[in-house]
Amino acid sequence: MAILSAYRTTVGKKIVMAVTGLIWVGYVVLHMFGNLKFFNGAGDGLGTINAWAHFLRVFGQEVVGYAGVLWLARVVLLVALVLHVATAIQLKRLNGASRPVAYQRRGYLQTDLPARSMWWGGVFILMFVVYHVLHMTAGTVHPAFVEGDVFHNLTVGLGEPLAGAFYLTAMVALGLHLYHGTWSVFQTLGVDVFDRSSAIRRAGQALALVIAGGFMLVPLSILLGFMR
Repeated sequence: MAILSAYRTTVGKKIVMAVTGLIWVGYVVLHMFGNLKFFNGAGDGLGTINAWAHFLRVFGQEVVGYAGVLWLARVVLLVALVLHVATAIQLKRLNGASRPVAYQRRGYLQTDLPARSMWWGGVFILMFVVYHVLHMTAGTVHPAFVEGDVFHNLTVGLGEPLAGAFYLTAMVALGLHLYHGTWSVFQTLGVDVFDRSSAIRRAGQALALVIAGGFMLVPLSILLGFMR
């Protein structure tokens, strides 16, 4: 098939990385928007995070049933994640095979932190995603988990210093990943020409700061005692 033939090329793999990355960027933006409803307080009133969680479950239920849209989104995200991770591993192997001699230390030092952190940061984010699903969705590693009470689950779960610190560290890794990933997407799409590279980097920085910072507000407010 033409799609598989295209995927076997380096350019095809980079396009898959870009598209699947954009799918996840769209998701984290929406997820952050929902998380910020945490600051509207507890309960199920309009605008609260519990009401938002309920809306996500009932949206489109007339057509696909209760939580049908939510599960469809989860399947899309899972497929995108598997493709993103598998393609990243393949590209890393291809890059290693094309450069049998390791980079000189001088070249390594000239590479910025977001670029250097893409691999280990991606692994760390993957570990966090698995933990976060078990912690906040399944509740299997959250002893005080209450189904449907997102506000309670966040305040209790992220109120644990180790869990909160892990969340905050993961958001730093996410910010670095988003910054370099945004630049890489534009490169793959052929947009990152010389006269636009500075603007693209600034856009990547802004996106990373807004998303990572937005996510970090919730655990910080809990750990510092502002939200209970």
